[in-house]
Amino acid sequence: MDIMKLENNRFKKAYDLLKVTVLSGGPSRERPVSLVSGQAVARALESAGYHVTIADITPTDLSALDLPADVIFPVLHGVFGEDGQIQQILEDRKLVYCGSGPQACRDSMNKHTTKVRALEVGIPTPAFDLVTSAADIPAGRACWSIPVVVKPTEEGSSFGVTIVKNAAELDAVIRETLAQYGPTLIEEYIDGRELTVSILGEKALPIIEIRPASEFYDYEAKYNANDTAYVFVDDLPKKLCKQIQELSVTLAKAMSLRDFCRVDWRLDKDLNPYMLEVNAIPGFTDHSLLPKAADKAGMTMVDLCRTIVQMALARRCASPSDIKPLQHCDSGIRHGEKEKDKRVTH
Repeated sequence: MDIMKLENNRFKKAYDLLKVTVLSGGPSRERPVSLVSGQAVARALESAGYHVTIADITPTDLSALDLPADVIFPVLHGVFGEDGQIQQILEDRKLVYCGSGPQACRDSMNKHTTKVRALEVGIPTPAFDLVTSAADIPAGRACWSIPVVVKPTEEGSSFGVTIVKNAAELDAVIRETLAQYGPTLIEEYIDGRELTVSILGEKALPIIEIRPASEFYDYEAKYNANDTAYVFVDDLPKKLCKQIQELSVTLAKAMSLRDFCRVDWRLDKDLNPYMLEVNAIPGFTDHSLLPKAADKAGMTMVDLCRTIVQMALARRCASPSDIKPLQHCDSGIRHGEKEKDKRVTH
């Protein structure tokens, strides 16, 4: 056999035997979604040929990070997972991981910071006020016309989001949101269509329109109900679709997001787009939008997860002195065959 071909085959086999730890669960309100996403990612990576361990991780139990792993794949939503905490821990331990870095996660988790950054790079977003205490309420309230959206600055999956249609209720809703979640956004309500753009690497995937059966795309509509329609946009001007995709990529770059993310939009009745928020670690469930968009682009779930792992490995090759060496080395190549039936552990 040709020597070069033999070496290429040996190299490919070594990388097929890479050890990946998938982190899911966590302490946030989005824990149930994270657990389902983690299982989906683990199955896909196992099908891709990797040795996969799926681990439930919390701030008080980091033992999963002591397991031998070449790549860590965090699939943690909300607090601890998307706010930069776990990413900072991984950086401090010099571990290779998928997804965005600590600061990018901190910024994208904060809806106020995201909107400010969007405006800085010329991306339209609904008008907003930040309320950090009850003392801010009177001044801010006078500027708003109903309806408005009231939401926590650092929650995902639509937790704590309220569309206020009665001016008499606004004060109470803001106070309740402040008390339960902390800093709160009051945001202009854009009546129109809800769109989302998933990004893989630096490429925007096909735009999906979200059509919930109810008025509001809440947690129930996202993860439990089966009556939400997800439609690939084909009735909008191509120039507009390209603009929304390009703006999504521009924002992701401006916020230093990497590997994968999702940008959510509202399109008003005059077809003006408004950026709502960014998700640094979108879901990977059957209802989730990133896998749907990847599938439309011709990628299976296996392709999607493999690509994300490969992007993390590419960073390792670019900065080999900053991170720990690969775990499997030659011994993994010799003995990997008899371990192939034990790739997914729990």
